[in-house]
Amino acid sequence: MAAIEPLTIGQAAETDKTEKYSVPGLERGLRILAEFSRQTPTLTAPDLARRLQVPRTTVFRLLVTLENLGFVERLNNGRDYQLGTAVLRLGFEYLASLSITDLSRPILERLRNETGYSSNLVIRDARDIVYVQKVAPSSVFSSSVHIGTRLPAHATVLGRVLLSHHTLDQLQRLYPEERLQAHGPNTPATVHDLFRLLQTDKERGYVLEEGFFESNISTIAAPVFDDTGKVTAALGLTVPAVHIPDVDRDILIAKVVSAARELSMSLNARNI
Repeated sequence: MAAIEPLTIGQAAETDKTEKYSVPGLERGLRILAEFSRQTPTLTAPDLARRLQVPRTTVFRLLVTLENLGFVERLNNGRDYQLGTAVLRLGFEYLASLSITDLSRPILERLRNETGYSSNLVIRDARDIVYVQKVAPSSVFSSSVHIGTRLPAHATVLGRVLLSHHTLDQLQRLYPEERLQAHGPNTPATVHDLFRLLQTDKERGYVLEEGFFESNISTIAAPVFDDTGKVTAALGLTVPAVHIPDVDRDILIAKVVSAARELSMSLNARNI
């Protein structure tokens, strides 16, 4: 494990300044909201007190405030809480504020219409990918992925695209652990394994994998660049099959790469 470097005088001063203006109550309230997830959609006040290691009375006051504002809701049993509609509203307002989601919609719709498969756009939030746009065909196939879904970047095809231009040093700062968390047999075991994979992805300019994250799903994805030349999103096509027919591969790859390039040009991307 890499040693933690001591703060410089300037960094220490900036940290002190940040802590000086920090609002503990607001921080705790936001931490409460962050404890709810797909795995834990409901929590009680004692649960939250234990997770956050703060007194129950403090948690109760925060929950009352969040409930009054609509950020949490109390279930009929009177003990359990779940996220409220105000959180959902904030989420959609955030997505709506991203111009890339508006710009991508017609491109993803055309890709869906031309291929018959679901097309998606994801961005990276730290070590996760977040689906910010999705266009699905009318079919019996139902994907569990929807707008707002978060998945581990290092273990997914779309995540590999988002990480493909990272240096080894950047990856090591993002993943300081000795071994990466496995999400299946194809997950890279270490940062060095991931970096070697990403170097190949970067050189190729797209990623095509069959059963990489889910055994019955194949994915083709390409990077979307912003006006600074950085990878700002990943555009992908989801094929509900273990194997993509050879006769379709080159056509689908070309359409995904073309769609990603078109979106990049809409963002005034450089050197694409």
